[in-house]
Amino acid sequence: REKISKNSTHYDLVVVGSGPAAQKCAIESAKMGRRVAVVDKLGMMGGVCVHTGTIPSKTFREAVLHLTGYRHQGFYGRAYQPWRERISVPDVLMLVKMVEKAETDVVVDQMRCEGIEVLTGTARFSLPGEADSFTSGENSSLRIMVLKTGNDTQEASTSAYRHLQATTAKTAISASKVLVSCGTRPLRPPHIPFDGISVFDSDQLLWGGVRDVPRDLIVIGAGVIGMEYASMINIIPGTHVTVVDPRENVLGFADTEVIQSLMYSMRKNGARFMLNEKLEKVEKLSGTYGGKDRIVAHLKSGKRVVGDALLYTMGRQGNTDTLNLESVGVEYDERGLLEVNDYYQTSNANVYACGDVIGYPALASTSMEQGRRAAMHMWECSKPNLKDDSNNEKEAVKSVSKGGFLGRTNESLFPYGIYTIPEISMIGKSEAQLTKEGLPYEIGMADFTELAKGQMLGGADGFLKLIFHRDTLELLGVHAIGEGATEIIHIGQVVMAMGGGIEYFKTAVFNYPTLAEAYNVAAQDAFRKISL
Repeated sequence: REKISKNSTHYDLVVVGSGPAAQKCAIESAKMGRRVAVVDKLGMMGGVCVHTGTIPSKTFREAVLHLTGYRHQGFYGRAYQPWRERISVPDVLMLVKMVEKAETDVVVDQMRCEGIEVLTGTARFSLPGEADSFTSGENSSLRIMVLKTGNDTQEASTSAYRHLQATTAKTAISASKVLVSCGTRPLRPPHIPFDGISVFDSDQLLWGGVRDVPRDLIVIGAGVIGMEYASMINIIPGTHVTVVDPRENVLGFADTEVIQSLMYSMRKNGARFMLNEKLEKVEKLSGTYGGKDRIVAHLKSGKRVVGDALLYTMGRQGNTDTLNLESVGVEYDERGLLEVNDYYQTSNANVYACGDVIGYPALASTSMEQGRRAAMHMWECSKPNLKDDSNNEKEAVKSVSKGGFLGRTNESLFPYGIYTIPEISMIGKSEAQLTKEGLPYEIGMADFTELAKGQMLGGADGFLKLIFHRDTLELLGVHAIGEGATEIIHIGQVVMAMGGGIEYFKTAVFNYPTLAEAYNVAAQDAFRKISL
């Protein structure tokens, strides 16, 4: 049995995880003079965001766009491709790994500059029999054990599943407050024969086991991750993608016209959508197609989908199953996601949670702000009169299903970006939401092909939609699809945050030629409609 190191330092804050929420909370707390420690696995510094989520998936997208020459095909035709050989997955991952390494270095450097101590390992709250491993500290301290993963694990160094093999305790620490921001991992149902080569999840796609881009790819799950990778691989010449999902709609929280436009764009490149179809089992057939293996997805309707490979993206689960949350009274749901209130407190007032581990929207951008706001509340900077009240604790906790991105009051103006091809972004409410609420609204539209910049981009598909109150002209929502959609959304975000209306865009002067000009065009369209 290895000796456990008793760390004599009591921390004001211990952060479990090192992703965007963890970084912002740790840095903000350190700037306020708090002693902070961050605990994460050595190969995961920067969190899921840097290694298997936001950064690699968006870099994957940029690499595919570059290698295929897709952005220039509007001028030179669909046959245009600067990369003369057939694109392979390693070609794409070469750029991904470069950016991943650079971002990891930035994360570690930022934390060290603020005096944050980085502890490598997997954290969990202490077990009843481990009391002797801790030094004497404050009575109200939260006790945490840092574990290490054995060398016999089959998981990659960046695998979120590695924490399941962390069983050897190496360091005992304590803290006044804890932030749980350990992220999520892809769901791997036992009946799906994952091998990381022909049947894989979104993490395994980035590990290098997949060498050749499948000519026929089956994507199970039409959520954000599934649609992003499906749309990326769909533009690689010689590749066909079939998307299977049990739901009626693709990305049902997004604007209907935006999703229709996305599906139309993907279908033009050969994609097929099979909705209202539930996967029953996956079968591997060896050497049945020119000596090559084939994958067969059997659907409950009796249909079969045959392909070279299968990407499974049906859901994610929190990396909380080894945290021993019960010992500190923290509640979680069947997917391992934690319940929090408007200030990111769990059912234990001294344990906070932010990022993907609290569920929707599970975006790096929103996670950063969640972490910062959690730090402000921890040290009572933004709400000095707000104190923990154990009597009202249960009332304060909201389930993620009732709160979350659209219900939690302090997140109403967080933008949402989906990096499909073409990309999507939105803020505020959709037409479906406003119709359900019975609010009188009108829309203003600007097609990117009407813009000079849109023509310079090769007649880029896309549009901007402004939704506003018909009587007060207040801006209620902004929805965009196309090149630059995730950038120009911020113009609408600022106007909404200031309580502005559609009239601002009618007289505002934008640089020309730019995609931002779409706001002026959409406003002109809006005023034409309300004048009828």
